[in-house]
Amino acid sequence: MMIRTAFQNLVSSARNTEDLGDIVTSRGTMPMASDECTSCGGCIGSCPTGAIMITDGTWRLDLGRCVFCMDCIDACVTGAIGTVPSPDYALDRGDLVVDRHTDIDEVEGVLGRDIRRRLGGSVAVRELDAGSCNACEMELNNLSDQFYDIHRIGVRFVASPRHADVLLVTGPMTRNMAVASDRTRRAVPEPSLVIASGTCAISGGVFVGGDVVEGSTGAVMEPDAYLIGCPPPPDRVMRSLSKMLGLH
Repeated sequence: MMIRTAFQNLVSSARNTEDLGDIVTSRGTMPMASDECTSCGGCIGSCPTGAIMITDGTWRLDLGRCVFCMDCIDACVTGAIGTVPSPDYALDRGDLVVDRHTDIDEVEGVLGRDIRRRLGGSVAVRELDAGSCNACEMELNNLSDQFYDIHRIGVRFVASPRHADVLLVTGPMTRNMAVASDRTRRAVPEPSLVIASGTCAISGGVFVGGDVVEGSTGAVMEPDAYLIGCPPPPDRVMRSLSKMLGLH
């Protein structure tokens, strides 16, 4: 009786076919100063990672350092800082430094046709934890659930770097992980890609000054792409892989 009742109460909801379209076209947000910014610099001291800079009177944000705490919005005495749509990733580290005139569509790029052709529209990803707090890992785990189901766009996670096309690095590059990370990178067969996923992997984030290699992932291996977020949510990871690899 208990078994019969348990099976009668099982619910399997059908996934909306529009979910994928919504996921790959929506965007996250980032803090940004408007034209009303007086360049007083009051927001700079509120940033825990030094992501804000004012040069030649222009307010700029380094998305490779930003942890998206939005404390700068509360610190702005003139109310000039608000939220605007953000890019999901960049192929060049320098493109992550943005201001209010930045075209976020130009920040994101598509990898070369040759590498995309050789990958064949199906990508095997090996996640490499270089010292993460596990927030990134929790978000990545959601990619395999019934809502995101990242396998439907041709992406799968593998256990061995020898079976991978992409090395997805999370967390700050700790000194204890530097050698192991380098060996893991060398184990990935060519053609391969390295993606620094999240603020910590890009710059070290809030762990800068600790037991972290200066330059984080970039000091051990050269990333081909930089995925922003702290941590990057599942939809951002999915959008980024889909767009940069031309999977959707």
